[in-house]
Amino acid sequence: MAPILHISWLILLVFPPKLLLQAIANACKVQAASVSHLTESDLSDEHETHFSEDQELEQLVDGKICFKVYPFSSAETCTSTAERKIILSGSFNPLHDGHIKLLEVATSSFCGSGYPCFEISAVNADKPPLSVSQIKDRIKQFEKAGKTVIISNQPYFYKKAELFPGSAFVIGADTVARLINPKYYDGDYGKMLEILDGCKRIGCTFLVGGRNVDGVFKVLEDFDIPETLKDMFVSNTS
Repeated sequence: MAPILHISWLILLVFPPKLLLQAIANACKVQAASVSHLTESDLSDEHETHFSEDQELEQLVDGKICFKVYPFSSAETCTSTAERKIILSGSFNPLHDGHIKLLEVATSSFCGSGYPCFEISAVNADKPPLSVSQIKDRIKQFEKAGKTVIISNQPYFYKKAELFPGSAFVIGADTVARLINPKYYDGDYGKMLEILDGCKRIGCTFLVGGRNVDGVFKVLEDFDIPETLKDMFVSNTS
């Protein structure tokens, strides 16, 4: 079964046995002799099943849901009609003023037309997943700062792009170095192009800030971005 995108409750459709049996009989083109005439009471019932925050986070780590949003931003920001999300991903252990400033600069570069969000993946490609208590401790930082945070279970940017199509991801030059390195795609340059082109097709972009890479400060212009992907990478300078 494919993972269910984040919702705070799940709707379960419960079919009465009589109705289910009748449907099976109809599909098989046979008579269901033991099924009496259906009445209004046989119509399907819709029920809501509510989960606690801990249960939702456990489901997220287990891959049953994909993300959960904590909209701690001001009411004005949270009700923004902007479709584009501007996302800064990280572990945020801890969250500090530099992170907040970086996302503010990225948002202003889009003339304030994006919805700024922080994002933490509870699942890491190289480490054990975060525990529910660890996730909740990190969430508290964003509640205190009044900043929206998304908890997901996708450590890879191309998977994040699938969850949030049309978004702009704020990254450093060190991340660019990995994104365009075939080494991280099983050494397959074609696979790298295919994956990044998939991100481009669903409207995602990367806002790139300067970072030290192997002891040298680098910016976007220092990288040889494949021609077909150049318009997907945008310099994010303050």
